[in-house]
Amino acid sequence: MSKYGKHIVVIAGPSGSGETTFTTELVTAYPHMVRAVSATTRPPRGDERDGVDYYFMDKERFFEEVQSGNIPEHTYVKSRDAHYGTYLPDLKKKLEEGKTVIVNTDLAGARYFKHEYGAVTIFIKPKSLDVIRDRIERRDPGTKEHEVDVRMLQAMEEIVAAIGQYDYTVFNTDGEFADTILKVVDILKNEGYDL
Repeated sequence: MSKYGKHIVVIAGPSGSGETTFTTELVTAYPHMVRAVSATTRPPRGDERDGVDYYFMDKERFFEEVQSGNIPEHTYVKSRDAHYGTYLPDLKKKLEEGKTVIVNTDLAGARYFKHEYGAVTIFIKPKSLDVIRDRIERRDPGTKEHEVDVRMLQAMEEIVAAIGQYDYTVFNTDGEFADTILKVVDILKNEGYDL
């Protein structure tokens, strides 16, 4: 168990599973909870802001931060040609403030937070792959068919890799979002998190 106790929870899932929406809802409903802001080498989209949505960095700075220990775990997402990683200065600041930090990460990140911080890991799984395709297309209507197919393949790989690797798997069913949120809240309360 880390010195921070039960203060980090991993909410993961494939692109289009709803993990970001879950995180936003939890942070809104429970002011004690905050989202970890990751570092990335991809450019900002729309009205995304540095230090709020991501810490946007070029590849040179990203890997300087890796070398200095400020990005202890990271991954490369081929379909987006971008690196993503935990930005330790952001995480430590929130933990020192006594916040419960939600981390959206992949399986390697989930293992890191489980091992280093004793985090509970929750995988958000859609009821079907059709739901993922629909959400990807709705979220960004300009996405090319080939890119949607690449993301679908990546989502399938993530779902298969997740089997038996997370503490909990929660199904995100369209039309049952509120019930699903309550399941996540119940898990956190049962695991001793301070909401």
